[in-house]
Amino acid sequence: MTSSLLIPSLWDNAHAKNLDEPGLLLYRSNLLGSDLRITNFGGGNTSAKVEMTDPLTKKPVQVLWVKGSGGDIASMKLDGFATLYMDKLLALNGLYKDLSQEDQMVHNLNHCTFNLNPRAASIDTCLHGYVPYAHVDHVHSDAVIAIAASKDSEKLTKEVFGTEMGYLPWQRPGIDLGIKLGKMAAEHPEYVGVVLGSHGLFTWAKTAKECYDTTLRIINKAATWLDKNGRKPAFGGEAVKSLSPAERQAVVLRLLPEIRGRISTEEMKTGHFTDAPEVLEFVNGKMLGALAPLGTSCPDHFLRTKIRPVIIPHDAEGTALDKLIANYRADYGRYYDRCKHPNSPKMRDPNAVIYLVPQVGMLSFAKDKATARVAAEFYVNAINVMRGASSVSSYVGLPEQEAFNIEYWLLEEAKLQRMPKAKSLAGRVAFITGGAGGIGTAIAERLMKEGACVVLADIDQPSLETTVANFGKSFGKDNVRGVVMDVTREDQVTKAMDDAVKAFGGVDILVNNAGITLAANVEDTTLELWNKNMSIMATGYFLVGREGYRLMKRQGLGGSMVFIASKNAIAASPGASAYCTAKAAEVHLARCMALEGAPKGIRVNVVNPDAVLRGSKIWQGEWRQQRAASNKISEDELEEHYRKRSLLQRSVFPEDIAEAVYFFASDLSAKSTGNFLNVDGGNAVTFSR
Repeated sequence: MTSSLLIPSLWDNAHAKNLDEPGLLLYRSNLLGSDLRITNFGGGNTSAKVEMTDPLTKKPVQVLWVKGSGGDIASMKLDGFATLYMDKLLALNGLYKDLSQEDQMVHNLNHCTFNLNPRAASIDTCLHGYVPYAHVDHVHSDAVIAIAASKDSEKLTKEVFGTEMGYLPWQRPGIDLGIKLGKMAAEHPEYVGVVLGSHGLFTWAKTAKECYDTTLRIINKAATWLDKNGRKPAFGGEAVKSLSPAERQAVVLRLLPEIRGRISTEEMKTGHFTDAPEVLEFVNGKMLGALAPLGTSCPDHFLRTKIRPVIIPHDAEGTALDKLIANYRADYGRYYDRCKHPNSPKMRDPNAVIYLVPQVGMLSFAKDKATARVAAEFYVNAINVMRGASSVSSYVGLPEQEAFNIEYWLLEEAKLQRMPKAKSLAGRVAFITGGAGGIGTAIAERLMKEGACVVLADIDQPSLETTVANFGKSFGKDNVRGVVMDVTREDQVTKAMDDAVKAFGGVDILVNNAGITLAANVEDTTLELWNKNMSIMATGYFLVGREGYRLMKRQGLGGSMVFIASKNAIAASPGASAYCTAKAAEVHLARCMALEGAPKGIRVNVVNPDAVLRGSKIWQGEWRQQRAASNKISEDELEEHYRKRSLLQRSVFPEDIAEAVYFFASDLSAKSTGNFLNVDGGNAVTFSR
């Protein structure tokens, strides 16, 4: 193993010297979480025992700072730590009698809370609290778990680490495991940590830096040993060869929406794809058929990736795909029935999370993009574990009953029940043209607030990049993508829709919003001006609508299309014949598509804005000048002119258009198609007839 493959220390003494003990704990935690070779997203926990002043007695007390329930050590802040009185935590030991009390002991942790800290303590709290050292790290390193998840895990632990590490066989985390861990640490002062069978690594030390250094040293020691002693090639060598990048992409573009459509009938799913080298190595390997059904070992891996993945041949389609998915669902139901307890929660979604495609890569699906991506990362962790374990021994997954007991643990169920209710557009994907303009960004923001992932398509690359970056900061980078696209170019439209599929698995909401405002009197309207209006706002809407329709049809989930037309689609205006005609074409196209889409659950509706001056790109430049001249007023008077012209005497803003789009995009309008909604402040000439 080259030095570049070892995990380097990122500890900065100059930075650390200015930190107090909680600050050092946070610093150490963030460093450990920054490298997925150390621990997975959301996995692992860290702690420090700190002397503090009791807020009531004003006397010094020892307080356990430990990562609370949920959160991620890479990104957490100080408020992510639970704080507990050590004397009260140790007192729980005296109450504990047997394993039947495990869950009750977790509830009793609330009675140990220091300073009314609202952060809930996790089930791993006792594992930290009972270790007689000031600093404790628990991480899920691939290299260490490879040893822990092997058939010869205890023997290999001694072989790799000698006398400096202990070993404890698999046991679900809780007070009993905490007692055993603390006892082992107390009885073996030569130990710097313990390998937990099938689970991960515990290390400890007197100082924060020493603990960090120890964690890295043990992980690097395991990785070096595996590299030196592991059988090669990995996974028994290649059984099949990868398809070319272009061929892999074609398979992904076909499978992502088709699988998504089949598994999103009860809960909408978002997709993710990776063909990272380690993934291809695994799915193409001779041992895939033997290893994949064993599932994962580490509980964190398992909770994110389910009991096992499903293997999908790259050419599977139609009834073959139906059968593979149905078989997995049935198998999951049997697993639930075999393992359930009288008080187990009801069976959850029986669909797979991980889909392994030999010669292509790995697909993952979850309720949102971040969860789908993280699930894939967790399975990559599991692949690394299986590679290491199978190269030096035999890989062993969690026993089925133990896996079930974690998946359907009442404490886990309680955590799920505490989660906020899903937003109205959770799991849905929106594709918005003119996405970098004022109306487009307002629409995107409204849909993202309701949980949708958004693809912004726009011809203006600089504005698009800025808009995507801003939304990434507000809603998370996972939830937004930008594609540079000219709506008049069929090849660009097709590619943009493909990009949406690769990013999220499909499209459920399509908003045709791109437009221009070039106008002139009829006699002054050139063929060029006429064609430009028609190509963008008629042909462009057709091209985007057609590709969206084709994709929605393949998904089989229905969908909603919303066309942003104009008051001028209904009521003509002088001096704008090309614009008005193109907008009228949009409305009629929407009605035609509504007729064809209805049997497939694809709804198509129209929003007709008028005089959206603020924040709208179409009112920048010539159009503003032309409308002012046409109404014989100055440009500064335009907004007031349009406000007074409306029946309600109110201005129309991009946010108002966005609200109308949300209505048509959501289930609020589930029984509406072929309709139009005027958002124009009221105008008698546009009343529907």
